[in-house]
Amino acid sequence: MEGAVAGLVLLAVLVLFAIVVVAKSVALIPQAEAAVIERLGRYSKTVSGQLTLLLPFVDKIRARVDLRERVVSFPPQPVITEDNLTVNIDTVVYFQVTNPQAAVYQISNYIVGVEQLTTTTLRNVVGGMTLEQTLTSRDSINGQLRGVLDEATGRWGLRVARVELRSIDPPPSIQESMEKQMRADREKRAMILMAEGSRESAIKAAEGQKQAQILSAEGAKQAAILAAEADRQSRMLRAQGERAAAYLQAQGQAKAIEKTFAAIKNGRPTPEMLAYQYLQTLPQMAKGEANKVWLVPSDFGAALQGFTKLLGAPGEDGVFRYTPSPVDDRPAKSDEDDAAEVADWFDTQTDPEIARAVAKAEAEARSSTPPLGSNPPPASLPPTPPAAAVDGPTQQFPGQFPGGSHRA
Repeated sequence: MEGAVAGLVLLAVLVLFAIVVVAKSVALIPQAEAAVIERLGRYSKTVSGQLTLLLPFVDKIRARVDLRERVVSFPPQPVITEDNLTVNIDTVVYFQVTNPQAAVYQISNYIVGVEQLTTTTLRNVVGGMTLEQTLTSRDSINGQLRGVLDEATGRWGLRVARVELRSIDPPPSIQESMEKQMRADREKRAMILMAEGSRESAIKAAEGQKQAQILSAEGAKQAAILAAEADRQSRMLRAQGERAAAYLQAQGQAKAIEKTFAAIKNGRPTPEMLAYQYLQTLPQMAKGEANKVWLVPSDFGAALQGFTKLLGAPGEDGVFRYTPSPVDDRPAKSDEDDAAEVADWFDTQTDPEIARAVAKAEAEARSSTPPLGSNPPPASLPPTPPAAAVDGPTQQFPGQFPGGSHRA
């Protein structure tokens, strides 16, 4: 009985020993993690992301190392700047283990080593800068820290990816002074901006006034040009009308004299009739205010006789009668010829050059617009209508040819 119990105990011990041996012989290393294995106390190999078999009581896992990038935040460190001001700087370091063997055998605790190295490097870098440079040179400090840490931790099997300054806290008195300075700078910039705005506003107002004066002067100039042009055209049209009227009046008088003289010739007046007409005219001549006394010449009969000799020849009874003048074979000047000569006197169409100048002045006056906020320039004069539209078409008098000549 006692022998059976001893056999069961021995069997249980053997089973337990087998379980321990199997447990010591198998190791599961997950991905992104490395295991440093020692054999009989010496480095043997590094495995990662696999199932590893170990020799019981011979092989041992010395350390398991995380191969992922790690973020370590260190507490704020007091740092003295070049201008002897103490600031507290909080840093964050991003690093990754690239050589697990070196991280295990080259340094006892690489996290503490990174922290101490960051502190000393930060003091060296910031110690050569003033407070203002430290506050405005974060990128430069980050770059210098990363370069120094990456080079120093390379032999530890680490790679420093990035170093960031999370906060820079100057002393409270310095913060208050900085706030006052920032407030003064803001007020200064505000005053500068207000002054710039006032200057720009004054410049714009002056430019607007200048443009308004220029446009006003241009408008006055165009108005004067149009007024002068209108007066010139009016004078020209009036002169043309007066010339045409004088021509028509002279033509009418010439036709009247011609008809009167022809009627006298056709009537064949006798000396007795001329004397009678002369006596009938004397009372009318005496009615004038400037004619007070009329004297009949003593040789009145001789004067009548001489006048009748001019009109005719003596007949058989000794009385002078009208004798027709010989026929003139030369071609007479027709009314159409006179009309052709004076046709341009009655032309009321505006000169093309004048019309173009007036149209240009009107277009410039219409296109000129005053700037915003300024007084509008004086309105330009209305366009001068063509002479034909003002005076109307040339009136055709009875017996007048086209072009202005007059038929008796």
